[in-house]
Amino acid sequence: MELPSFCSHPFWFVLALLLGMHLWARRRCAWDPRKCPTDLTGKTVIVTGANSGIGKHVAMDLARRNARTILACRSRQRGLAAVQEIRAATGNPKVLLRLLDTSSLASVRAFAADVLREEQRLDVLVNNAGLTGLPFAITPDGLERTFATNYLGPFLLTNLLLDLMKASAPARVVTVSSFRHSAGTADTRYLTGQARPSGFDPIYNSTKLMNVLFSTELARRLQGTGVTANSVNPGVVSTGIMRNLSWSLRGLFLLIRPFIKSAERGAVSTIYCAVSEEVSDISGKYFGSDCSLTLPSAAARDAGLARKLWEESERLTGLSPQR
Repeated sequence: MELPSFCSHPFWFVLALLLGMHLWARRRCAWDPRKCPTDLTGKTVIVTGANSGIGKHVAMDLARRNARTILACRSRQRGLAAVQEIRAATGNPKVLLRLLDTSSLASVRAFAADVLREEQRLDVLVNNAGLTGLPFAITPDGLERTFATNYLGPFLLTNLLLDLMKASAPARVVTVSSFRHSAGTADTRYLTGQARPSGFDPIYNSTKLMNVLFSTELARRLQGTGVTANSVNPGVVSTGIMRNLSWSLRGLFLLIRPFIKSAERGAVSTIYCAVSEEVSDISGKYFGSDCSLTLPSAAARDAGLARKLWEESERLTGLSPQR
């Protein structure tokens, strides 16, 4: 395949090389999931977006720990392929697929209803599903598509499953954000397309900021329930999420790919938040790609903004207000 012409320009080559060296230096995480003894026998976990990338590797790890592992995927074909792969790799027959499209509130409600009807407990929920690079679009629910997929869908899903998680406590909600949240803004008008953020990949950046705000406010509301909520940055990871980006950006990622994390390594910080004993009593925090507690952006620490976002999200998803 021929690279885009910009990749041959010396400036872009040097930029990619420097960026690659920086990422290589930062890509290691001191925590090793293979050395973590946590066993999840008798536990039930859900991982959204689990048919590929980070989500599949998170599900693989949880299945190896003997959890009943539910892969929440939009594609039946790709989801079933991931189920077969994970069952074969782990020897765990309790890996199953449930269809979920987080861009559709009806799909989220149907998925949650199935879980509440058929599952006796829920110990870990990993909100991993997300996308970037798609053009602006409004869903049948009247929501901007990427904001619905990356933020409002997971917001509704988590809230619908909270009672089951409280009954299963101790339990954990892990929401995958990104270091790019620091470039985002959290104007609630974005959710319905009444306003649009500006900058480089602004919609994705803003959804990731909303993920952090949501997780922090969720943790506040869950105090005393035995359910924790944290958000996590997986780092710069080579996954299919880049498939919708422009040719120029994909060309840049192609150049630096040898230096960035594989999906397996990118899953480590999420697994850490989901299973490590060190995190069992921590809630409302943001973890870096090296599994360390990290201070998120100033906007992500704005409690008033988090409450305002939560209240508008309740209204848009049709949830009854909860305090």
